[in-house]
Amino acid sequence: MHEFLAEINYDQLINNHLRGVVTDALKIAAEQGLPGDNHFYITFRTDFPGVEIPQMLKTQYPENMTIVLQHQFSDLIVDEQKFSVVLVFGGIPHRLSIPFASITYFADPYAKFGLSFNFDNQQDDSSTDTEEQTGAQTSAQTSGSAEVISIDSFRKK
Repeated sequence: MHEFLAEINYDQLINNHLRGVVTDALKIAAEQGLPGDNHFYITFRTDFPGVEIPQMLKTQYPENMTIVLQHQFSDLIVDEQKFSVVLVFGGIPHRLSIPFASITYFADPYAKFGLSFNFDNQQDDSSTDTEEQTGAQTSAQTSGSAEVISIDSFRKK
């Protein structure tokens, strides 16, 4: 039997589709490189299941981390559930694997574009979202150079 929903979770629907924007932008960067001055700030939960980062980074950033994809990244691979990229930390290249469901913030400051995502620490592989908003504070979020579209503006009052 099918379970009937008590209500449609529009926050979840919106988050899932907006994460598709992130996926598509990263696919473009993987296939064609980043055009002109475009670059990405990506904040994600380091404690999210499936996040693979070096232990030194997990120790330094136990909950949230922001990476920048601009000039010095390589081997960007994007699939439907996650992306992986090689970045250099302390002069040593490291591969990071980041599920899209772990992303709390995405911005392209050059395009003045940004997305902030609702986040539930208990998410499963289906990438369901609830109304809990993360409190991640990063330099990307406080720089003021990107327009952030908050899911809160779509919620019922």
